[in-house]
Amino acid sequence: MAMAISSDLRAPCSLLMATLMLIIVQAQGITRHYNFNVQMANVTRLCATKSIVTVNGEYPGPALVAREGDRVLVRVTNHVAHNMTLHWHGIRQLRSGWADGPAYITQCPMQTGQSYLYNFTITGQRGTLWWHAHISWLRATVYGAIIVLPKHGVPYPFAAPHKEVPMIFGEWWKADTEKLVRQATKTGGAPNVSDAFTINGLPGPLYNCSAKDTFKLKVEPGKSYLLRLINAALNDELFFSVANHTLTVVEVDAVYVKPFTVKTLIISPGQTTNVLLTAKPFYPRANFYMSAAPYSVIRPGTFDNTTVAGILEYQKPGGAPFAPSFDKSLPLFKPTLPRFNDTGFVANFTAKLRSLATPQYPAAVPQSVDKRFFFTVGLGTLPCPVNATCQGPTNTTQFAAAVNNVSLVLPSTALLQSHFTGTSRGVYGSNFPIMPLKKFNYTGAPPNNTNVATGTKLLVLPFNSSVELVMQDTSILGIESHPLHLHGFNFFVVGQGVGNYDSVNDPAKFNLVDPVERNTVGVPAGGWVAIRFIADNPGVWFMHCHLEVHTTWGLRMAWLVLDGNLPNQKILPPPSDLPKC
Repeated sequence: MAMAISSDLRAPCSLLMATLMLIIVQAQGITRHYNFNVQMANVTRLCATKSIVTVNGEYPGPALVAREGDRVLVRVTNHVAHNMTLHWHGIRQLRSGWADGPAYITQCPMQTGQSYLYNFTITGQRGTLWWHAHISWLRATVYGAIIVLPKHGVPYPFAAPHKEVPMIFGEWWKADTEKLVRQATKTGGAPNVSDAFTINGLPGPLYNCSAKDTFKLKVEPGKSYLLRLINAALNDELFFSVANHTLTVVEVDAVYVKPFTVKTLIISPGQTTNVLLTAKPFYPRANFYMSAAPYSVIRPGTFDNTTVAGILEYQKPGGAPFAPSFDKSLPLFKPTLPRFNDTGFVANFTAKLRSLATPQYPAAVPQSVDKRFFFTVGLGTLPCPVNATCQGPTNTTQFAAAVNNVSLVLPSTALLQSHFTGTSRGVYGSNFPIMPLKKFNYTGAPPNNTNVATGTKLLVLPFNSSVELVMQDTSILGIESHPLHLHGFNFFVVGQGVGNYDSVNDPAKFNLVDPVERNTVGVPAGGWVAIRFIADNPGVWFMHCHLEVHTTWGLRMAWLVLDGNLPNQKILPPPSDLPKC
């Protein structure tokens, strides 16, 4: 009898323990393993075939899917002739800076034949992010989506969509981009602009010889679709619109926002935007372009002024969901996009972005500030090498770019390792200027001397300090919008404006209640933006313009966040397989 009772009790206990273990696993997350093989692949676009660098032979690369709280292990093996690193754009990398990826900032690159295990945990984040190569211009073809789902049982703060669709905007060159950037660096000139934009690797019907390479999205009447938009273009901010449909913005940079509905949005390189598209209630007997075209105020200068389009098509009544149904005889509607230099539209759109600021998703905006910084960001020049002729703004200068007039020179070893091992002497200085060394009318007539300084300097922050940073565009070589990306952190965009920042009057207008939280923000053309964040992540963190041409010219810097006093406030030791320079 005792045995029978014992047996009867054991089963419910086992079931209870299994249930508890399942709840614990779901709360803590699981470990997800990925193998990324960097390899060459032949790809044909615009009637021309070229060999490109890919991950696993895919262009774009494979999506990395995880849940909030999961640990992610990505084994990357480099099978190509180029050095390689990968960056997990927007992942906070709390204490795991060794997995962040920017070459010579947090790691030395993987050389041909080498492997590296990127090891990180996704903490307190959910939404759309992305991964890409972070060395030279290799991210032109080496990129893919990161989709972080909420924890099990946690719903979206909006109606669940019928389907979720990643849409990655890219940029395509017929030429080899590595040769392109090497040539531009040699001559000091601007590299050639791209030949096409792409949606999920496809240029679409508005380019010659490209109708067969068109992204098509089939929808059912009355259903809603979550479009996970990612701008992976190298050098272009993009307007995006779907003809005769509206888009409800619900998230940017993997942070929920107060929903708002628009016909057109702006998305900068490095940024992500989740939108809900609700299909028309009845079969419309039409197809619709989903179009993206560049936003640019460069004058003088050139940009890829073309338009990429995908096609939104409706499932025919009674038709099978996956049956080929594209009907060329139907009317095809095109959206009307803003003019390429419509700064007013961009300002109005970005002003609508607000954090949810709810008890479940609070906006933890720093209300007080320990450290204030003012950075100028913009283009400038460097003198031509002796006895050389350049193709910069003049034949005696080459293009350059700088933050506070310092154009960052990448070292030959990784900054994070130099810091961690106490071997920074001769690698970097800790004297990055906290404000411009020389004040001038930043958005007025340019100064006579347009040259920038060069150096490898870091800005040191004590652990957990609250930071306010104002970034000011300059007109030295013409005003321009600069999407600035901060690694290792999210920040709150507390203010922005046109013209020169007014340190007396502008702070009174800051939004400290529900500002948008993100990892990449556009410094307005001829204007300024103010951000706040808490330096709660020890390590060396890159901050740079996500227009690749500007990063190449030196519009980049790095923060050194010191360890805190407690064990969980210190960066973890480097992994044993960290590549060596």
